[in-house]
Amino acid sequence: MRDQLDAKDQLILEILQNDSTISVKDIGEKIGLSFTPTYERIKNLERNGVIKKYVALVDRFKIGVEIVVYCNVTLKEQSKEALDEFERIITPIPQVLDVISLSGNYDYMLKIVANDIRSYNDFVVNIISNIPNIGQYHSSIVMNECKKETAYPFGIKE
Repeated sequence: MRDQLDAKDQLILEILQNDSTISVKDIGEKIGLSFTPTYERIKNLERNGVIKKYVALVDRFKIGVEIVVYCNVTLKEQSKEALDEFERIITPIPQVLDVISLSGNYDYMLKIVANDIRSYNDFVVNIISNIPNIGQYHSSIVMNECKKETAYPFGIKE
């Protein structure tokens, strides 16, 4: 799909990743197209799954989320069934924002949020430690988010 994105599509994606509330008319003006072809390009990007959804980025501190933790998990068994079972259990948990399967020393990295350290401890004791097949888990608490981007860059050389 990447090869099918022309320069105008990439510009549309850059604009929408920075501000998804911008009007189609304004996007068209920025990329040098009228409303209709701009609208059709956006709809095509949505239909093809390039644009998955539109969201609001929330300031976590203003909603009381003080703790972000990256938790590395090693499972006792790595069979397909065991991996599928872990993913089935962990993905619906609201405090777990990301579940990433890894190569290397750990099987998964989880991005977990909590209101404070006590609630994170309760989460680990009552939820994580009770998931079957977890061999080990190691928590790294985020001290400071020096860079936090949501937009994927274009023009990365292979």
